[in-house]
Amino acid sequence: MEIIGQKWMLPILWCIADAENQTLRYKELERKVVGITPTMLTKCLRELEKDQLIHREQYPTIPPTVEYSLTERGRALIPALETI
Repeated sequence: MEIIGQKWMLPILWCIADAENQTLRYKELERKVVGITPTMLTKCLRELEKDQLIHREQYPTIPPTVEYSLTERGRALIPALETI
């Protein structure tokens, strides 16, 4: 609960888990998580990545393309959260 207890962590995890192919780009997350600032979204994504709940994939394009998806640990957390 320490990891996901913050205000924006659950909405971010839900958006990624609910995505069609379970992968979202930064701007898609920014649009789906209503009310979050870009600074807070970046901070939360970094924390989720550090806690190994999401995976960040950066592609060498211009502008840079970054996609976020759930890790095994993140996917294992979703059924437990659904019961709550």
